[in-house]
Amino acid sequence: MRTILLYLGKLWSYITPRKLSYYCQRAADYLYTGYTSRRFKHWGKHSIVQGRWRDLCGEECIEVGDDCTFYPDVELTSWTEYKGTEFHPAIRFGNGCTIRNRNHITAVGSIRIGDNLLTGNDVLISDNNHGKIDKTDLLIRPQNRNITTKGGITIGNNVWIGEKAAILGNVSIGDGAVIAANSVVTKDVPSYSVVAGIPAIVIKQL
Repeated sequence: MRTILLYLGKLWSYITPRKLSYYCQRAADYLYTGYTSRRFKHWGKHSIVQGRWRDLCGEECIEVGDDCTFYPDVELTSWTEYKGTEFHPAIRFGNGCTIRNRNHITAVGSIRIGDNLLTGNDVLISDNNHGKIDKTDLLIRPQNRNITTKGGITIGNNVWIGEKAAILGNVSIGDGAVIAANSVVTKDVPSYSVVAGIPAIVIKQL
């Protein structure tokens, strides 16, 4: 079956010009965006989902500004309830944000993102954890621990977050900051600085 599908794909490439295939994909993206975006608290003009969401929940607590692009397999979740505990999450994207493949953005509290955020692939932005780091919780299966949070996340304007970086709860990232690839941000990041490492530290400040 897979061999037949591969041959059909090759045949399709001879019949359909690449540009036409691109326009067909874009049309499918807009149809899918229209289908999923109506459930959001706000969905801005010209914002689009390319491909499909990997996971999506709590859309009624999520606001998306104008001209945002979400690449395939983004996981976007705001948890209003987990194992009997109620939360009041809010996720807000400014204008012109580009969220690349397989990003995971999840909140039980607050994630506020300014204008023009650009991320690499496989970025984590999370204000929550499964349980507390104490003996009582660590004796429980991770799947059975309640969700906890240390505080919200604020990301300023024109921030660049490199591939596979993690932004954890109770941090603020200033305007124009650069988060190096594979970094883990656990403390506030000054505006117009570059941070790197685990945990991330300032390596350059303008």
